[in-house]
Amino acid sequence: MSARMHLSPAHPAHQRTPGEEQFALAAELLALLGDRTRLALLYALTAQEADVTTLTEACGAARPAVSQHLARLRLAGLVDTRKEGRRVIYSLRQGHLRRLVDEALKTADHRLADGRSPGDR
Repeated sequence: MSARMHLSPAHPAHQRTPGEEQFALAAELLALLGDRTRLALLYALTAQEADVTTLTEACGAARPAVSQHLARLRLAGLVDTRKEGRRVIYSLRQGHLRRLVDEALKTADHRLADGRSPGDR
C-alpha cells in the first residue's frame, strides 16, 4: 500500500459542516470507546478476529463482562460475528474504527510521554 493512499483527500460528504445527527452518532461512538474494556477489546480486534476466550485473555476482564461488552459493540454495529462450529468469532466492522482506536491510543501515548495524566489540561 502506498503512502499516497493514506493522504488521500477526505470523502466529499465529510467536508461539509457536521449536522446534529452526525454529532449525536459521533458522541455515541466516543462514549462506547470511553470504556477501558471495550477499548481493549476493539484494540485486540485491530490485530485479528478472535473468539470470546481469546478476547477475555487479551483484555483481562471477566468472561461475562467481555461477553456483555461484545454484545453492546455488536448491537452498535462496530463488530461483526460469524460462527465457527460452536464458537462465535468477532471482527471489526470498519477500517475507520481501527484508525480511531489507533489514534486514541497514540494520543494517550503522547500525553504519557509528556508526563500528563488523562485528567490534566
